[in-house]
Amino acid sequence: MSDPRITLAQWRALVAVVECGGYAQAAAQLHRSQSTISHAVHRLESLLDLKALEVQGRKAELTPAGHMLYRRGRALLAEAGRLERAAAQVAAGWEAELRIAAEIIFPTWLLLECLGHLSDEQPHLRIQLHESVLGGTSELLISGRVDIAIASSIPAGFIGDALTRVRFIAAAAPSHPLHKLGRTLSVDDLRAHRHLIVRDSGAQPGNEGALRVTEQRWTVTSKATSIRAACLGLGFAWYAEDIIRRELAAGELLPLPLAEGAERWATLYLVFADSDAAGPAARRLAELLRNTH
Repeated sequence: MSDPRITLAQWRALVAVVECGGYAQAAAQLHRSQSTISHAVHRLESLLDLKALEVQGRKAELTPAGHMLYRRGRALLAEAGRLERAAAQVAAGWEAELRIAAEIIFPTWLLLECLGHLSDEQPHLRIQLHESVLGGTSELLISGRVDIAIASSIPAGFIGDALTRVRFIAAAAPSHPLHKLGRTLSVDDLRAHRHLIVRDSGAQPGNEGALRVTEQRWTVTSKATSIRAACLGLGFAWYAEDIIRRELAAGELLPLPLAEGAERWATLYLVFADSDAAGPAARRLAELLRNTH
């Protein structure tokens, strides 16, 4: 394998010019002179015998070949950053902080129990917990903002192990008109009433649309708000059975007698943001989570 001719500094210059919109802006961001940035990009183009950028007006625009170089160069820089972080974590031993994303359908009590055991073992470990919904979990993984995630789907480029299956049941308060019908319900019956939905926490929400069965709906940010609204008779929803056990036991919510679709199932996966860089705390939490099932 031949040694790369392009340095990371040259790739970083190209990526910065593209993302900042010009040589001057890239120079300011990288704290280099404009001539240094320009020379780095031109040297990259010369070594590859490709034109990556064309200046149009005051802005540097990517050529067709430049789009490929930018995309691959950005991935190369990201991988170099991950490698350095992995090495730093190995050198440091236990992480100072563990960043976690957990889908809200995972039982909160169970997650807190595992975090409690972890904190007993490592009292000074800081925890950053993101309680996420649908696309928001994938975004946290892809952006590198978490070390480990409990996700309802595995983003492209990641690998995960099935952790648990979650049973959803359709439920509403005993006082809700759907329970007053006193018979088995159809989807048409649901369409006449309000559906309570928890908002996708991603930057571009909308994945929750597949769950909608009626145009009458409230979309909220918190599962606690949705559950409370249902207990007050303000709508119905499919809830992960584990998160409404108390309300079911107290009679505040009752399963809806649907002819079809009374229950749904989802699989939750345990996904490392970077398994090579995962530190002892992330691996210990994964072990605790797996041992609870």
